[in-house]
Amino acid sequence: MQKAEMLQESNISKFKSQVQSSQENHFSLLQRETEKLRGDIDKMRSELKYEIDKVTAGQRLDLNLERGRIRDELAKQNEETTELTTKLDKEIHSLKAQLEAAKYDVIKYCIGTIVSISAVGLAVLRIVM
Repeated sequence: MQKAEMLQESNISKFKSQVQSSQENHFSLLQRETEKLRGDIDKMRSELKYEIDKVTAGQRLDLNLERGRIRDELAKQNEETTELTTKLDKEIHSLKAQLEAAKYDVIKYCIGTIVSISAVGLAVLRIVM
């Protein structure tokens, strides 16, 4: 019986050592797999960060280009507004000058007419008297 017990203890001891060896092997495999997964996660994280930075930079570039385009459009509109204002001012001054000239002509012809009527009136008055 003692031999059987020793044999069983020996078998149990071998089994324990095999289980422990298997556990250690499994644990080391899990550790390697965990490290590999960590590396993959870090790699994916850095790739994601790179892609996010790339998209952000693209959006910034698009935004700056749009701002520049809007700024150019605004400058063009301001220039057109200035040109139209200048053209309008020139036309207004031209019309004022024409109006003044017409007013001067009307006054000149009115005075001429009044002087002519006065001369005719004086001539008639002289003839009648």
